Amino acid sequence: MHRFIGVIKMNYIKMIGLIISITFMPLDSVKTVPFQGKSYIVMEASNQIVIEGSNEEYIQSVASISKIMTCIIAIENMKLDTIITVDDTINKAWGSGIYIHIGDKISLRDLLYGLMLRSGNDAAVMIAKAVAKDIPKFVDMMNDKAKELELHSTTFSNPTGLDEEDNGNQSTVYDMAKLMAYCHQNPIFNEIVGTKEYTREDGNGTWHNKNKLLTNYKYCIGGKTGFTKKAKRTLITMARKDDLDLIIVTFNCGNDFEFHQNKYEECYELLKETKVFSKGIVEFKQQQYYLDFDICVNKKPTDKVDVSFVDDQIVVSLNNQPVSKQKVIPYNFFLGFKMILKDLFYG
Repeated sequence: MHRFIGVIKMNYIKMIGLIISITFMPLDSVKTVPFQGKSYIVMEASNQIVIEGSNEEYIQSVASISKIMTCIIAIENMKLDTIITVDDTINKAWGSGIYIHIGDKISLRDLLYGLMLRSGNDAAVMIAKAVAKDIPKFVDMMNDKAKELELHSTTFSNPTGLDEEDNGNQSTVYDMAKLMAYCHQNPIFNEIVGTKEYTREDGNGTWHNKNKLLTNYKYCIGGKTGFTKKAKRTLITMARKDDLDLIIVTFNCGNDFEFHQNKYEECYELLKETKVFSKGIVEFKQQQYYLDFDICVNKKPTDKVDVSFVDDQIVVSLNNQPVSKQKVIPYNFFLGFKMILKDLFYG
């Protein structure tokens, strides 16, 4: 019996010092996409892993891509079927709009689609007024959410992104990518930003999304455009291919739509899922632990993978960024016997 257990036990053991199944491919087989602009970032959405970037911590006005914060605050704090009566608050908005008028009655849902598809500043101020009763309180909610999400380089001054009267909403491509990754967890948000065309519930018009990548790139699943004279062009988009969601943010990039599409193609070509550990027993410092599932990361050929063991957790780092923390169970005879029985009776 002891010999039988020992044979099965050996089939489970994976030594923690080994990194297995690393996939490499020649770098010259993929053309690197050059960047011409102020700053950019590519982030893996689920774990907020920075894939690559330039000047990721550069702070500037982000223009209308800050409306993703306006959108998520409204979604989290008010029912979409709420009917809002437009008042003179819209006189505080200029620039792009959805052309609502004082006295109009419109649902929050319609306002959110107008906000995100057409970048309506009139929609933004009416949303802020409806959710928080006045715009300054709504801005406080935006900044509180930024603190909650640890967007350390981000400050909001309005719900629109306009910056003619002050410095506008200040942030970095890194913080905006983190914010987008958070918003991406909300299915209502995803539905709105992934919509190419929307007809108002009251029948008063149809809006087309300004994010051209939704139409021109089949893997794009959402995003937001932005522009002011001070900020120049800002763009945040998200794409999904083979269950891998990536976010790209660019500041002051003249060919931003082209860059985003080409950079997505480059990253999807280079990033390969790599198995770091297989399900089973791992051993560290003469102590054995049970891992209930495989641990994989998406990595480029040049990326460095490190593994450490902290407080009964396997910590996997990619280029010194922790990307996976998985709890493991101390292995003992009773757990091993339970695993054997499970294999015998359930395969």
